[in-house]
Amino acid sequence: MSDVLHIIGGGLAGSEAAWQAAEAGVQVVLHEMRPVRKTDAHLTDGLAELVCSNSFRSDDAETNAVGLLHAELRDSQSLIMASADTHQVPAGGALAVDREGFSQAVTAKIKAHPNITIEREEVTEIPTDWQHVIVATGPLTSPALSEDIGKMTGSDKLAFFDAIAPIVYRDSVDMDICWHQSRYDKLGPGGSGKDYINCPMDEARYNAFIDALIESDTADFKEWEEDTPYFNGCLPIEVMAARGRETLRHGPMKPRGLTNAHNTEVKPFAVVQLRQDNALGTLFNMVGFQTKLKYGAQTDVFRLIPGLEVARFARLGGLHRNTFLNSPTLLDRELRLKNAPHIRFAGQITGVEGYVESTTIGLIAGRFAAAQIQDRSIAAPPITTAFGALLAHITVNADAKTFQPMNVNFGLMPDVGILPTPVGDDGKKLRGKLRMQAKKQARQRAFTSRARSDFASWHKAG
Repeated sequence: MSDVLHIIGGGLAGSEAAWQAAEAGVQVVLHEMRPVRKTDAHLTDGLAELVCSNSFRSDDAETNAVGLLHAELRDSQSLIMASADTHQVPAGGALAVDREGFSQAVTAKIKAHPNITIEREEVTEIPTDWQHVIVATGPLTSPALSEDIGKMTGSDKLAFFDAIAPIVYRDSVDMDICWHQSRYDKLGPGGSGKDYINCPMDEARYNAFIDALIESDTADFKEWEEDTPYFNGCLPIEVMAARGRETLRHGPMKPRGLTNAHNTEVKPFAVVQLRQDNALGTLFNMVGFQTKLKYGAQTDVFRLIPGLEVARFARLGGLHRNTFLNSPTLLDRELRLKNAPHIRFAGQITGVEGYVESTTIGLIAGRFAAAQIQDRSIAAPPITTAFGALLAHITVNADAKTFQPMNVNFGLMPDVGILPTPVGDDGKKLRGKLRMQAKKQARQRAFTSRARSDFASWHKAG
């Protein structure tokens, strides 16, 4: 059937693309190779399985670009965001989910949709009689399909490594040492201000931990992997440690905004945070602790953390290879392959990084494909919105020579211009750090206010 949309890949982007197209009235066949062919990172055959963190990151739509993206996805009736909201777990100011419940919810919705058929099979090449295709195979595209894509694009794909953080059983954490608190006691979706478990370190313990990290055995690279770079947003913890002794203390182990409930008079030198990973609260993941350490080294090193001396791990960390296209060279403004415009790409394979970013590109691809099949046109979202900024970055705005995976951020949007000088409640100009903080928040709110207005206009017109 010429009007059928074939979507390859049942991850976040593929599931969202399928849902959007099906909701528009298009017949969709969603091809997912699991469990026929497994990957190095997935554990189940569920759609939209989260293989790294269970966090969708900040839910603050006023001062954070990720939170703004959340808002735009909700306004667009995103299946992924609706499922995330339903299965959220406490995470301070972030939106985190029970990963199993989340995946099961997405799978159930997709299975029940009358316009979607799920085919459990590996697609090794794109058949010539498929007239409408979205490739949303993500960073773990199978070797055979990768080869076929390579032939179509006529260029070498880029690649990088992505690391997974360990997950700890809650009942193995020593709460006589650790305490519950969100940074700055911040409330979030379903949160209480005490959503993280915090493991404190003094200076001596921190230095011993850094030494152990740097000296421990790491997983060996295969020969073809040795020159593949990491994505800076998901660096292994030991790589960060090797970049400088203070790097972790000013990164994922920063103590700012945290007070040790067992000793309020002594400020921790560093803090390891654990974030709830399931609705039952029995599993917690180690925030920012992606790693390529060998399994034996992981248990030895991570049990040096105060409160985790007898920790039991539900899952240890790992490393997998990600691939993505040089999208500014290969894709047009509607995510179509320039030399084969019946094929669109969506999700991480396009060079966006992050759950909600991948979901967004899947949503947009699904809507573009549905419009094309139904012989109608839709406008691209304005670049002043988070949707539009991401789409424009990967298709026209990024430098193809230096193209790397990108999270959503305000730097992808046009500047908001000069804003009024911030003043205090007394009407006087602010000084020093207060002035800098006020200016930063004013700019962030200017970006989000403009985006919300422009998105509403675009969505209403579409």
